[in-house]
Amino acid sequence: MQDQPTIDLNADLGEGEATDAALLDVVTSCNIACGGHAGDPESMAQTVAAAIERGVVIGAHPSYPDREGFGRRSGYTPAEDMVPVIVQQVGELAAIAGASGAALSHVKPHGALYNDAADDRALALAICDAVRAVDPALRLVGLPASALEAAARDAGIRFVGEGFVDRAYRSDGRLVARSEPGAVYAEPAAAAAQAVDIALHRSVRSSTGEPVHLDVRTLCIHGDSPAAVASATAVRAALDAAGVAVRALAQDR
Repeated sequence: MQDQPTIDLNADLGEGEATDAALLDVVTSCNIACGGHAGDPESMAQTVAAAIERGVVIGAHPSYPDREGFGRRSGYTPAEDMVPVIVQQVGELAAIAGASGAALSHVKPHGALYNDAADDRALALAICDAVRAVDPALRLVGLPASALEAAARDAGIRFVGEGFVDRAYRSDGRLVARSEPGAVYAEPAAAAAQAVDIALHRSVRSSTGEPVHLDVRTLCIHGDSPAAVASATAVRAALDAAGVAVRALAQDR
């Protein structure tokens, strides 16, 4: 008898959206904006409290210091300057969580920082250096088979591969740029179908039709998507119906 498939379901929160509370009722972990692209001490504290109330695992969502561009402008800050930037962001959220009796589980870069680090080893190493400086026991979430995964392995940091239920993939396993048509799924049913494919088969169909293998342990719902709550609800229901256990990554700190 095969073991029941399991997956974590996460959302990026604390970015000023009104849907955070509804998403926290569905997901098992969250990534909280900590001042780079969005967020401030008040929003961090509110989101931490809401996550604790629902038993949702807390992670940090640092980014390039680019609030005007919402952290989506590539190469906004050189790799060598990013270590103190990330340490400050993650450290502030860790302190806020600690004051509420909680601890961070993971760090997931945001936006362009996430995408740049998938291919830029120097940037990936800078992120790893920052994570180690805050807490070497933290997990690092990112694209599988990426420079960030390789850097985490070399740095002795636990890496968690992430899949996206509401984004289209290229044949090389990278995400289709948001500027391209069809990059973000508007229909909850499409997100739900992709979630089940990834959770059961660790595979997704690329935008050009090729199957793409994804070694992932967590799935992301983008909290700033207009269909975020509907997609999250559809995804959770589809995973349950497919026999996938949706639960947070084991707390093996």
